[in-house]
Amino acid sequence: MDKLSEIDRRRVWHPYAPMPARVAPLVVTEASGVRLRLEDGRELIDGMSSWWAAVHGYRHPDLDAAARDQIGKMSHVMFGGLTHEPAVRLADRLAGLAPDGLEHVFLCDSGSVSVEVAVKMCLQYWRSLGFPDKQKLLTWRGGYHGDTFMAMSVCDPEGGMHRMWDGVLPRQVFAGPPPETFEQSYAGELRDLIARHAGELAAVMVEPVVQGAGGMRFHSPEYLKVLRQACDDHGVLLVFDEIATGFGRSGSLFAAGHAGVSPDVMCVGKALTGGYLTLAAALCTSEVAAGIGRGELPVLAHGPTFMGNPLACAVANASLDVLLGTGTYPRGWQAEVKRIESGLAAGLEPARSLPGVTDVRVQGAIGVVQLDHAADMAAATEAAVRAGVWLRPFGELIYTMPPYVTSDDDLARLCEGLLEVARAA
Repeated sequence: MDKLSEIDRRRVWHPYAPMPARVAPLVVTEASGVRLRLEDGRELIDGMSSWWAAVHGYRHPDLDAAARDQIGKMSHVMFGGLTHEPAVRLADRLAGLAPDGLEHVFLCDSGSVSVEVAVKMCLQYWRSLGFPDKQKLLTWRGGYHGDTFMAMSVCDPEGGMHRMWDGVLPRQVFAGPPPETFEQSYAGELRDLIARHAGELAAVMVEPVVQGAGGMRFHSPEYLKVLRQACDDHGVLLVFDEIATGFGRSGSLFAAGHAGVSPDVMCVGKALTGGYLTLAAALCTSEVAAGIGRGELPVLAHGPTFMGNPLACAVANASLDVLLGTGTYPRGWQAEVKRIESGLAAGLEPARSLPGVTDVRVQGAIGVVQLDHAADMAAATEAAVRAGVWLRPFGELIYTMPPYVTSDDDLARLCEGLLEVARAA
């Protein structure tokens, strides 16, 4: 039989890559803790949490046990007309953990789909109330919300990954990118845009505090308060995309907590199952749900085949148990994220003096080194593997979002590896 990597090159189309890929992917045979084992026996410290999802690392015994136990009962059952304990318990827990007012939970297959559902909720809410012209979304530049079509329409239209679809996607309303610190002039720009477009706006949708794959930028939580007040003043719904930031990544359980603000709709995903299975959710207020229920079509017309998958929901419940319990995090997850934040700040500080580096920034368990040029992916991957770490730069950004269980020694190695990547890329 041909080598796995050779078959992969012929058959498998990888994300954001040509077919065939220019840089051959590494073959992983096993993952445990924070380490990925390659087919040649080398081990890499994972600095990506598998695209920010595996927050507790790999092969966590509690999550493994939850998956085995649920498989012994039922791995899947349709959610239309049926329900089950793992989904009901998960929805109840999410509503209890979420910002105040988010009472109802629509379970989805993926983060991008949860954005689609959130948009559909907002559009249908206004249509049901007799305002069918409120169809547009307002966001700020530098954002990223997923790869499906409506989600792409609120990603950055010029510098983002989906700019090639300009002219095909719905045209939304964009403010400039949010500054890192609070500026009254920018707050005024947000208020003015919302006021000016209120008649056509269904919702404002943003990533709170941390903009993820659109540029890994951080901004003042005060802007969330500005958005909340302006949306209230002008009859516009507010949506927070917490797919990347939910479950502690920014230092607050949800990034909205940095501002003490509640949205009308909130999307979560990624870390929801601890990286084991794909699962996401769109949460909404009772007002949004009741508004949809008063319409000509009083249902939310969306129903994925694997909605509320029992196996995924059981693992998600176990992941929440791990996050909120004291077995894995005796001092609490907040202390571990704070420890990682301190380690990243110290370990990445030397990058400021490297040629080609324009910025170094840290927020919670997120560390970013920004270059003045696009990273050479092949050179970056080679440097990372040589240093014994796994990092996946994009554009001008080299970053790490390590699992919360990463030890101080492994965190130091990750930082050293990131510096090596910055030198090579």
